[in-house]
Amino acid sequence: MRKITIIGTGYVGLVTGAGISDFGHDVTCVDIDKNKIKKLNSGEIPIYEPELDTIVKRNSVKGLLKFSSRINEAIKESEIIFIAVGTPQSKNGDSDLTAIENVAKTIGKNLNKYKIICTKSTVPVGTGKKIEEIIKLNSKAIEFDYVSNPEFLREGAAVRDFLIPDRIVIGSRSKKAFKIMQDVYRPLFLNETPIINTNVETSEMIKYASNSFLALKISYINEIANLCDSVGADVHIVSKAMGQDGRISPKFLHPGPGFGGSCFPKDTIALVNTGNQNNIRMNTIEAAIKTNNEQKLRMVAKLKSLLNNKIKNKTITVLGLAFKPQTDDIRDAASTIIIPKLIKEGAIINTYDPVAMDNFKSLKLNINYFNNWQEASRGADALILLTEWNEFRGIDLLELKHLLKAPTVLDTKNILSVENLQALKFNYDNVGRKAIN
Repeated sequence: MRKITIIGTGYVGLVTGAGISDFGHDVTCVDIDKNKIKKLNSGEIPIYEPELDTIVKRNSVKGLLKFSSRINEAIKESEIIFIAVGTPQSKNGDSDLTAIENVAKTIGKNLNKYKIICTKSTVPVGTGKKIEEIIKLNSKAIEFDYVSNPEFLREGAAVRDFLIPDRIVIGSRSKKAFKIMQDVYRPLFLNETPIINTNVETSEMIKYASNSFLALKISYINEIANLCDSVGADVHIVSKAMGQDGRISPKFLHPGPGFGGSCFPKDTIALVNTGNQNNIRMNTIEAAIKTNNEQKLRMVAKLKSLLNNKIKNKTITVLGLAFKPQTDDIRDAASTIIIPKLIKEGAIINTYDPVAMDNFKSLKLNINYFNNWQEASRGADALILLTEWNEFRGIDLLELKHLLKAPTVLDTKNILSVENLQALKFNYDNVGRKAIN
């Protein structure tokens, strides 16, 4: 059993802390937000993530998972410190490392014996060196080792991804640190999960290279889908055939309104900036970013076309606000671009999402929120589906037709049956499958 402190109780920190405690380690998650710590200690989980409440409760009851605002004390008592604070995008597109630097200073001031300092947060290549320098400047020459251990968690499946990962990446400059970190992940090692041992800079690059490649796949299949619209091809069959090629794989070949969330938009821009700083032009990543931005606006154009370019004073139902199902995260979601654009065009917006409405309300847009898709659809001139929640997959199209003022639907996730839409004489469109108007 290792004594571990996780600094930051956001998405990454909370999942990491819960997961590592499930491996049998003594974990304390700390945060400067005392209100958040109070809620966690009362059993309230501040984010929506399937299975997270179960794993938190299980290990809290065992005494393996604790929450505290006493950061200095937790640092001093731990063997390993995970940094899991936010690195939001700054105005110039770089990652804002203010929280990372503040944590490094605090660690340095409270370093009382050998420890491993490990970064879970997504940080640009070279950040590890900066953290080491800050700790050294603020400590009393006490030995420590630094490790880069990036997370690869999908929102909506984060607990499973942590407990059953594809691989563990450990970037270190010390054999001692690697062996200790390997012991932290020992249950996974015994299950033959690949553990990649590399240097810090390579570890930092793996994270950005992985996320940016997945963003590339999404942008690529969206461009193929747009071409399918024009030539009369079916993107679903195209992507299925592509995915059966072992060199390509079917993952992330799903067309839609563009990627969003806390990782892909931020990480692609950060990688482009890192390239610029090193005189390397990241042409493919720049193109993916451009395609993604245009894809969201293309959905607005599709809806306008369905309505004969008459948007003003039309009531539009928007189903789905989160950037993907099984999460309440609206960061860079298609909804945050499409809805304001429709409002600007003079549309009246009705909306429903199973879990993301409270977060969306923080944007303070003049829209109407409803408790289910039926209420949101009643009397609307058109409906646009933006998130593939399971309950939307099972929408009764006949009921929907009766609820809408006019049977007009834009399915940006291609989850509704084309055959049924045709049979019921909907005026509809989707992404990459020929529209029948």
